[in-house]
Amino acid sequence: MPLTSPTVAVTGGAGFIGSNIVDALVARGDEVVILDNLSTGRMDNIAAALDCGARLEHVDIRDAAAVQDVFARHRPSTVFHLAAQIDVRHSVTDPAGDAQVNVQGTINVLDAALATGTGRLVYSSTGGALYGEAEAVPSHETTAIQPISPYGQSKFCAEGYVGLYERLHGLSTVTLRYANVYGPRQDPLGEGGVIAIFCGKLAAGEQPVIFGDGGQTRDFVHVSDVVRANLLAADSDVTGAYNIGRGEETSVLDLVELCRDIRPGADFKPTLEPARAGEVRRSALDPTAAFIALGWAAEFDLPAGLRDTLARSPDYAPWAAIIA
Repeated sequence: MPLTSPTVAVTGGAGFIGSNIVDALVARGDEVVILDNLSTGRMDNIAAALDCGARLEHVDIRDAAAVQDVFARHRPSTVFHLAAQIDVRHSVTDPAGDAQVNVQGTINVLDAALATGTGRLVYSSTGGALYGEAEAVPSHETTAIQPISPYGQSKFCAEGYVGLYERLHGLSTVTLRYANVYGPRQDPLGEGGVIAIFCGKLAAGEQPVIFGDGGQTRDFVHVSDVVRANLLAADSDVTGAYNIGRGEETSVLDLVELCRDIRPGADFKPTLEPARAGEVRRSALDPTAAFIALGWAAEFDLPAGLRDTLARSPDYAPWAAIIA
């Protein structure tokens, strides 16, 4: 049966960022429906939200009919579209499969939103993977788009469709280009998210692995700040693409040192492995436009964010007391 009150839909809502957005929506009293195929999303990420009334629809966004059915039954007023293929290495080995999820899947979500009268769609994109080896770092939204991975290309293509549906059909949309998001629920056993991986190694007493020389830089933004950006974007009427980052470069070697600071005396020495194809050397995003348009700025600095990640993640429970 369809819900009688307006619903907010979150695609990829059982994933790392999506589940944090779901929690924020539930906390403010929204009716929430989660669309996820659970290929990488986790049921324990959304268990509390489901207990509070959120609903899970086990669907794959590549299945247009299934997405249409969910939207027709729930008729979401707002959609947060996060479901995606996010593994850069997988995109290099299977660019067609990457595009099926990130491009065709996005079109399916846009079609369903349009058909059922959705009022606002917030699209989660990427910053560093779009700008590639940018001439200017931190990079502004006007920086040339020159991805060096199929993942970056597919996300940019999907951005194009998001903008097209606004121009062609009048669907209200906004795109958020994330820096490197980290925080509670990011999988330390996964292939992406160097902070999650390093925290997992630190908690287990193991050594980190660095692909390349460790001089590559990233702009790390805490998931709580990203959630706040999504809520601000959904409640606004701004359009276009906005960078969501701190605008600061941190090298992977610097990250190792920050982890050591959390546990002084730890034997946390990195092993160097060959650099991986499709990954940029330097990346940071200029968030000025998001501050002007949305009033958004990151609140977590990296040391505080690392401690919060370790303290609030079940995967790192043994360290919660140490860093409190």
